[in-house]
Amino acid sequence: MNEFLRRRIYVAGHRGMVGSAICRKLRALGADGIVTRTRAELDLCSQADTESFFREQRPEYVILAAAKVGGIVANDSYSADFTRENLQIQTNVIDSAYRNGCVKLLFLGSSCIYPRLCPQPMKEEYLLSGPLEPTNIGYAVAKISGLMLCSAYRKQYGFDAISVMPGNLYGPGDNFHPENSHVLPALLRRFHEAKRSGAGKVTIWGTGKPMREFLHVDDAADAVLFLLQNYSGAGHVNVGSGFELSMLELAETIAEVVGFTGVIQTDPSKPDGTPRKLLDSSVLHGMGWRPAVDFCGGLRATYRWYVEHEKIGGVRKD
Repeated sequence: MNEFLRRRIYVAGHRGMVGSAICRKLRALGADGIVTRTRAELDLCSQADTESFFREQRPEYVILAAAKVGGIVANDSYSADFTRENLQIQTNVIDSAYRNGCVKLLFLGSSCIYPRLCPQPMKEEYLLSGPLEPTNIGYAVAKISGLMLCSAYRKQYGFDAISVMPGNLYGPGDNFHPENSHVLPALLRRFHEAKRSGAGKVTIWGTGKPMREFLHVDDAADAVLFLLQNYSGAGHVNVGSGFELSMLELAETIAEVVGFTGVIQTDPSKPDGTPRKLLDSSVLHGMGWRPAVDFCGGLRATYRWYVEHEKIGGVRKD
């Protein structure tokens, strides 16, 4: 660990929820070679700019957490943007890292790579075994392409590029837009605002029946650093908590944490998305890693973070 922490580690996407959690973890461990760039400083969609950055900085380790992300509405409405930008970012970073002497790269994917009606829990081997969820197919295809590119560079060039597929993440630093973000932060904000305004009802999309697994971003960051140091295989690795609940149960839990006492109503006219997404994380667990954050405790801490940062304008709502 000490040798690793002395290396130059580039965290792409350090201002996002996952990237910022990884940076917090690295700093807590004493890393002194963290390299970051804001979007204004480095456009990863530009091949020339990305290549120039890697040629000048020569990071030894790369954690690719930069991505265009969003919830079901954003993915379905802007599928071209999600596909194009993620393909550009991934291709530019992976290729430039290899060409400029990077020792190891970790690509952060998503559980949406698995088929819509995938057997549960989802094992790594189930990739490409059936049709994808139509509402986020652009993002899913881009993430599949990223892990395939890592695999191809490993096979052809011997580049130590690994891929990690986390479940639904939550925690501080998330995007809390009520429609463009992921379901947990979107609901957290909506219930908070409903409580503040005295609204008697909150309506959630779909039937409330789909099941989702949730992983705290600090656990995801811990797993990323664990795998970066302990795994160099060709296949991607799932990172899940094993904890799941339905969308209605999630809404009820958030309402309780926020203190909203009104009615929760479902809207079956809106899409549900994938019926169930539970990762089989036995490969990672077999290496000795386990999540540490309890869901209810993590949710309460996330809400406290939201309230504190909303007061000072430090919450993403784009």
